[in-house]
Amino acid sequence: MRDDIDREKLERHLRRRRQELEEAREAKARDGAPKELDQARVGRLSRMDAMQQQAMGQAAARLAEVELQRIQTALNRVASGEYGYCILCDEPIAPKRLQFDPSLLTCIDCAQKAEED
Repeated sequence: MRDDIDREKLERHLRRRRQELEEAREAKARDGAPKELDQARVGRLSRMDAMQQQAMGQAAARLAEVELQRIQTALNRVASGEYGYCILCDEPIAPKRLQFDPSLLTCIDCAQKAEED
């Protein structure tokens, strides 16, 4: 267990962010499925714009799901006492790095190595 990070504060941040993402997902689900455009009434550019908006929404939903998975993994590591340590090299993750993004799972060195590969 690390003493150089405020684990409780970071855990609260993770839980708050998870709540925000889940609420956004539920709101999107309540809004229903994408609207179909009347092909006869709507021009080609409007259809293309609608398709682009739909693709952007799907991409945003995928990114939110990835973030939710990272948050859950970080919360699991909090519960097991492994939080704050790199999953690749088991070295401590810098406190400022965790403050920037509490769901990070790797130290800066391992993150840079992964980008190079």
